[in-house]
Amino acid sequence: MNSWEDTLRGSSSGGDVKAEEISQKLETSLNLQNDVDSENNKNSTLSNNEFQASGIAQPTNNTSGKSINASLLEPDPRPHMNIVFIGHVDAGKSTTCGNILYTCGLVDQRTMEKYEREAKEKNRESWFLAFIMDTNEEERSKGKTVEVGRAAFNLKNRRFTILDAPGHKSFVPNMISGASQADIGVLIISARKGEFETGFERGGQTREHAMLAKTLGVNQLIVAINKMDDPTCMWDQNRYNEIEKKLTPYLKTCGYNPAKDIFFVPISGQLGQNLKYHVSDQSNPKYFDHRASWYSMEKPTLFDILDKYLSVPDRSSGNEDNGIIRIPLLDGYRDNGVIAMGKIELGTIRCGDNLVVMPNRAKAKIQSICLGEEMDEYAWSGPGENVRIKLLNIDEDSLSKGFVLCSQSDLCPVVKKFKAQLLLVELLEQRPLITSGYECIIHCNTS
Repeated sequence: MNSWEDTLRGSSSGGDVKAEEISQKLETSLNLQNDVDSENNKNSTLSNNEFQASGIAQPTNNTSGKSINASLLEPDPRPHMNIVFIGHVDAGKSTTCGNILYTCGLVDQRTMEKYEREAKEKNRESWFLAFIMDTNEEERSKGKTVEVGRAAFNLKNRRFTILDAPGHKSFVPNMISGASQADIGVLIISARKGEFETGFERGGQTREHAMLAKTLGVNQLIVAINKMDDPTCMWDQNRYNEIEKKLTPYLKTCGYNPAKDIFFVPISGQLGQNLKYHVSDQSNPKYFDHRASWYSMEKPTLFDILDKYLSVPDRSSGNEDNGIIRIPLLDGYRDNGVIAMGKIELGTIRCGDNLVVMPNRAKAKIQSICLGEEMDEYAWSGPGENVRIKLLNIDEDSLSKGFVLCSQSDLCPVVKKFKAQLLLVELLEQRPLITSGYECIIHCNTS
């Protein structure tokens, strides 16, 4: 074989693929062509006006522009968004996420070699990219994502956190947990013959995931039609158009506006085509495929859509420095102190702030703030950020998934009953109707 693309294509058609060869060629290609500027992964310094334009509220009690504590960092002013990757099982979500991180230079060669060995031992040599996201033994041995995988990467204008949701029907609650945190969604569709149809028919997860994402507030959706390099597709424009034509009416019934809320892009998550590098760029032979000439250079890659085309969520209401704080908790645990993990929906928090956990009204004080999976400590953080907060004067038993951290001056309401508008996705075959007295189960603290 003459290229690592050919090697990977061999894997999709059942050929004998060596993971070491794939990785070496992929690594060589990325080293030659990865022009991600290292400064994109560093904090930028902007003026106060630029800070406000970015959608992050700069603390009003820090007028000097310096950290409250000289040892604490200021948050990166580029807008941050959570992306949830959804879709039917085996559509290629984890592989695509893994290749995004690898393309951005966030996975070193030693780690990749480790994943190659593990994949080879499990007789899944071409799956080593998915191992970047699928970290536990069950996921790797079965080849199915179970928990929501998390990872972060930066582009020139924006910062992102990947939420890699499971596609299997048995793990829909975990998918809901991931989608509830997301600002935007990437619906991964397999273009391989038969796989799109299986995922889109009744009982497939393509429909359910799209509906759930919209219901949970994911108002912008990228539809990445994956596996376009597969021998059953070979970058066939007719196959791409067929899938787009069938999906668009359904996504419209979910509540998406096709003109402004949906972005279609053909990709190969395994080869990396149309992730960062354009598949029709003849000057880039490692990613160029002449069969994709119909997708011209004027059309965007996945990275282009993420960094330029998507609208940044309006966080102006959450930016108001009025003392209101809302941080729904994803987890609470002990790690050299009590840690609360969540996403800031409203308000700006600072080291030293006093908070209250609702609904149990447990009081706590912020000792330190970390963003995402970083170990560095920050002076403050605003809406849209994923945070890990070390708390004082509280026990870990007082923290639970679904609880909310609030400011002491404005507690979130607590109720015993509420009215809800229900959207029926599917009913049990033995109980196909909902009437007065219908008994059902509510899954609390999932989102």
